[in-house]
Amino acid sequence: MKSFLKILLVMLVVLLSGCSTTSEGNTYADQQPTLSLPQYFNGTLDAWGMFQDRSGKVVKRFTVVIQCKWEGDTGTLDEDFTYSDGTKQRRIWTLKKIGPNKFTGTAADIVGEAIGITDGNTLRWKYVLALPVNGHTINVSFDDLMVQMDQRIMLNHAVMSKFGFKVGDISLSFTKRP
Repeated sequence: MKSFLKILLVMLVVLLSGCSTTSEGNTYADQQPTLSLPQYFNGTLDAWGMFQDRSGKVVKRFTVVIQCKWEGDTGTLDEDFTYSDGTKQRRIWTLKKIGPNKFTGTAADIVGEAIGITDGNTLRWKYVLALPVNGHTINVSFDDLMVQMDQRIMLNHAVMSKFGFKVGDISLSFTKRP
């Protein structure tokens, strides 16, 4: 029994260490171009994305046109979504720079505040979204990793979870208009 508990404890430690992330960054510090949210999210961006359920099946595709502007340390991202089934959605984010590489974000369907940390060419963005599903609203956690590829292109991979269990993934490609 003691050896079983030891094995279980070791497995738990390995599992939990695999889930840990660096909260302050420095993983991508040397990656270029260095992401500046006020610089990249300024002007008009076009995005293409898809949602995959936990089995990997593509459930929904969408496009987004984002109008972005910054005044001082506050940015507004006005997102217009068009889904493959013809439905439309709008989300307006208000971002605030609260430190050298830290940001918060709010929107009408965000529960509390989103927290973001830039690191080199990346933004790690975590938040809870109130998601309408079949006439109900469920709160789903998002863990986004956004990677700026060059001056115009950014890729985003988001993991959606509920009660710590993966619900699905969102892949998104942004292109900044010249």
